[in-house]
Amino acid sequence: MKFIHAADLHIDSPLRGLNGYDGAPVQELRGATRRALSALVDLAIEQAVDVVILAGDIYDGNWADFRTGLFFRDQMVRMTRVGVRVFIVKGNHDAESQITKQLPPVEGVHTFKSTSVETVTIDELGVALHGRSFPNRAVPEDLVEHYPDASANMFNIGVLHTSLNGRGGHDVYAPTTVEALCAKGYDYFALGHVHAREVVREAGPRIVYPGNLQGRHAKEIGPKGCELVTVSGGAITSAQFVPLDVVRWHRLQLDASGAADVNALRQRFMQAAGELVAGEHERLHALRVIVSGQTELHRIEAEQPGTIAAAIQAGTQDFEGADLWVEEVQLDLRSPLDRAAALQRADAVGEVVQLVDEIASSEEQLRAWALAQLGGLGTLPPGLADCDPAALAPETLRALLADAEATVLAHLGGMEGIAR
Repeated sequence: MKFIHAADLHIDSPLRGLNGYDGAPVQELRGATRRALSALVDLAIEQAVDVVILAGDIYDGNWADFRTGLFFRDQMVRMTRVGVRVFIVKGNHDAESQITKQLPPVEGVHTFKSTSVETVTIDELGVALHGRSFPNRAVPEDLVEHYPDASANMFNIGVLHTSLNGRGGHDVYAPTTVEALCAKGYDYFALGHVHAREVVREAGPRIVYPGNLQGRHAKEIGPKGCELVTVSGGAITSAQFVPLDVVRWHRLQLDASGAADVNALRQRFMQAAGELVAGEHERLHALRVIVSGQTELHRIEAEQPGTIAAAIQAGTQDFEGADLWVEEVQLDLRSPLDRAAALQRADAVGEVVQLVDEIASSEEQLRAWALAQLGGLGTLPPGLADCDPAALAPETLRALLADAEATVLAHLGGMEGIAR
């Protein structure tokens, strides 16, 4: 028997704010979740799998219109026509109470009930699947205690949307423990909810979060896809991760130390990007680039804001072999400044450097100063919650302060005399 385990498809996830990015490949990004599902169906047909398991959050919420549901239904029909059976549990985003629109069911697709745990056996494959859907978005109780013990002489698969005992960045839903899963005597637990792939337990049972099928933003980095599992004689003989994402998100750390000009930075970016996407030229690569180091470019950027981002963008234009899109350029740069010499100056330059050192002398003082300057921003909208001054990490505040210092010194024309 072969089966595919996937989760967290979030079909037609709205990807808000894309129009705010100049030159963003909006249509390609918005269609990525659909194309990733089509790739999963292609894989199921090509591999002649017997079963596909979708462990929750197929949708991102209630459909805006019927097109989302019809697309998913069409993909299910593609599989069931060639004999693939599909088993679904609903998660927090597509819980029974969340999806109000209805379409005719597809024969060969089984959605587990939300009122109680179900067991479905396929005698000819020797497999028993146990699962329960979410009735509501919030499920605070442990569902596993209601799952039955393993069916005798069967390969047992538990399907569950859960945060287990907690995972960073994910709300707590249907909390449970690895010990509780192991106690059921199953062979495999197909989990959903966590968007980063994780093999929680290798065997006895094998417990896996496959991650989401397609990364949707810069926090969901790296390959995304599904698990392809082969079972023979009642035991797993092969289990592999298969990447299916059509847009891959990356964080690229670029060291600009010693770079004398924008062309040197462009060349470094192209080399680093080439190493990052080597052998992965069939998909779009979305990059968040973090430029760090001590470089003369810090002064140039202070004099002409946007210079570094433009140099990176120029590098994507010259890059061959893969499609690159730079989602954002973040700066963590330092000027080649002789601070000891600057502190001795009895002019505005010395005064600025002294003030910056005083502000940065302690984390408490730095945060108090930043909040005093930025407190007038008020409450930020949900999409900008990460930018709330009160939530910024100390290293971020120090980087902002360094940028401010470089900008002021550039306008004062004081960098030439104090550069190393």
